Amino acid sequence: MNVAAAAEYGERHRQQVLIAMRDGEVVYERYAAGFDASTPHALYSGTKSFWGPLALEAQADGLLALDEPVGATFPAWYGGAKARVRLRDLLALTSGIPFGGLGNGVPAYAKALAVELNAEPGETFAYGGIPLQVFGAVLARKLEPSGETPHAYLARRLLAPAGVCVASWRTLRDGTQPLPTGASLSALQWARYGRYVLAEPRFRACFAGTRANPRYGLGWWLHGAEADPDVVYASGANGQGLYLSRERGTVVVRFGAGGSFAHATFLRRLSSS
Repeated sequence: MNVAAAAEYGERHRQQVLIAMRDGEVVYERYAAGFDASTPHALYSGTKSFWGPLALEAQADGLLALDEPVGATFPAWYGGAKARVRLRDLLALTSGIPFGGLGNGVPAYAKALAVELNAEPGETFAYGGIPLQVFGAVLARKLEPSGETPHAYLARRLLAPAGVCVASWRTLRDGTQPLPTGASLSALQWARYGRYVLAEPRFRACFAGTRANPRYGLGWWLHGAEADPDVVYASGANGQGLYLSRERGTVVVRFGAGGSFAHATFLRRLSSS
């Protein structure tokens, strides 16, 4: 991976942090004033990268199945097209739920469950946060007997084994924490999470696209024509990125402050020889 070429592009687009880790060791790092490897930064939609791997862990625990319908937990979803929405569809953003629920518009679980579909499940891809909130509602209901919240389960079951600690979470008006956005981590912590995802074969299921969008898995963007097909990445607003090279065992974290940064261009540079 040509991190130096990617860094040169990123620095022209309000880059704040760029680090690369190979086999657990930091091999490249560049910081703007006021930042270092331990400075927490909002991931925005990069937070979505947690929930596909966690769903696989929950499936291994017998807590849920990716192909079970939402209606198995919420019977109100057993009517019409909603009866055909699986948990997998929520994570892959192919549930038929329309665009929305991003930024400050993330709804609480009850509001997310009340949203109507505008497409047949599995047929279209619609980016947004509402499907993750529906998944959160399902996970919260399944966790009620244990007294855990989805975020406590995430911390215990996925992040702690990865050696990762979230610096802070955004809180919604009802006191819950959102799933599609809201986590702040340092670059080193996010890189550590990426390394853990790379190292666990069971998480490869997150890196398969759908017929509706071959370029999106379970919370992760997949390669396109602009990059090495080996690379997958998590993406957040304003130029946040966690890029994983499965073949090279390399993790790259990029934090930014917006501007005209484009993941496609960054990935072309990263994949150049």
